Amino acid sequence: MKKLRSGYTTGACAAAAAKAATLMLTSGLSQDQVTIPFPDGTRVSFKLCACRWSDPAHTTAFAAVIKDAGDDPDVTNRARIEAEVRFGRPLSIPGAVDTGPSLACAHHDESQGGQITIVGGKGVGTVTKPGLAIPVGEPAINPVPRKMIREAVAEALSLPANSVDRPLVVNAPARRSSSTPGLSGTEAFMPSVSGSRGIRPSLVVTISIPDGEELATKTLNHRLGIIGGLSILGTTGIVRPVSAEAWTATISTSMDVARAAGVTSIVLSTGRTSEVAVQKRLLLPEEACVMMGDYLHFSLDDAGKHGFAAIHLAAMWAKVLKAAMRIPQTHVRHGALEVDQAISFLATLGAAPSVLNGLTGSNTAREIYERLITMEAHTCIRKVCGAARDYCQEVSGLPVTVYLVTAGQGRPSVACVIDGTEATAGQGRPSVAKAIDGTEATRSRQIVESGQRNLPG
Repeated sequence: MKKLRSGYTTGACAAAAAKAATLMLTSGLSQDQVTIPFPDGTRVSFKLCACRWSDPAHTTAFAAVIKDAGDDPDVTNRARIEAEVRFGRPLSIPGAVDTGPSLACAHHDESQGGQITIVGGKGVGTVTKPGLAIPVGEPAINPVPRKMIREAVAEALSLPANSVDRPLVVNAPARRSSSTPGLSGTEAFMPSVSGSRGIRPSLVVTISIPDGEELATKTLNHRLGIIGGLSILGTTGIVRPVSAEAWTATISTSMDVARAAGVTSIVLSTGRTSEVAVQKRLLLPEEACVMMGDYLHFSLDDAGKHGFAAIHLAAMWAKVLKAAMRIPQTHVRHGALEVDQAISFLATLGAAPSVLNGLTGSNTAREIYERLITMEAHTCIRKVCGAARDYCQEVSGLPVTVYLVTAGQGRPSVACVIDGTEATAGQGRPSVAKAIDGTEATRSRQIVESGQRNLPG
């Protein structure tokens, strides 16, 4: 099997673009590529797809990097990550630069006297809910990317300006005016880059993703309270293909947001289809819904650690069967479900010999379910759901209700519900096959909680 190729995070790309724009601003020279430091101490080079002045007066420099996420199916792969950099007074000083309608977060370098203000531009989302690593109201640029941007820009400022094509004005305190003839906009407002006291200038760095708002519709950002664009992510600078770390981090963050919103019971779903079917019944706030994908054991354990009162588990048959069989990671790449093993498991649940014989020759978990429906073996289906519930309760230490979701005729519905003590199926008529596989089961009570409020099933 071909080894999958790693790539780079949006945070790393933003840092590279910011460094290139800073070099352009201080030297006047366009950059073809830049090298930036990574959190682990390594250095990585990035090619620039653009590096130029943003304005005729040469007061703002612009650079852009095309993100390469490697072989990871990242929605931001090939996205254009842009940075604009300009000089400005520190925001804490009266008369500081106006950052405009965008939101900013300032970083002050006490040792050097300079301040780097990182601004969220077009396509970068804004944090609107508590529970994330970034305060409400700030641009959704996570702590590690902020640090990488700051360090890359500071590194650019420390490089000798020995190839500039225009003079640097040391300690120039104000913008160009009629009393400073002959200087460009940049020259008249360029604080000391390498002055006698080594004082660094204050900069405003604006990070943008032109298609960010559109790309964000394909993510779970809105559920986390990130509105108006993408978040600038990354903890290492590196994207590892089909990363378990990325999935589990999203799960934990979703639970953080749920707790901050006052949610006490959550829905863990294996995909959008399952989530929609169960949410129609429960009517919980949006923050209560956590897409766990195939990370069953991790999600159950993390829910217990977050201190929720109860879990609603929503999944389709193959995932419920794997949970019943105590398989902690339910993706097929961790092992396809062995049909013979599944049938043997059903025997341990007390399935009748006639039912087991009727399952002989099944090729998939789906076919097992379809044959059980045809044989009207609804008790066997409920026992599988019950075994899944028992496993989930053992791992999480919380009360768990299991919802078996089907998608007959393209309409997702709940076929079976198992709470702590009983199951309900098919409107109280478990002998009718259609009641378990095409219509909703008996409605559980609606649970409404307080709190602010293109994946497979």
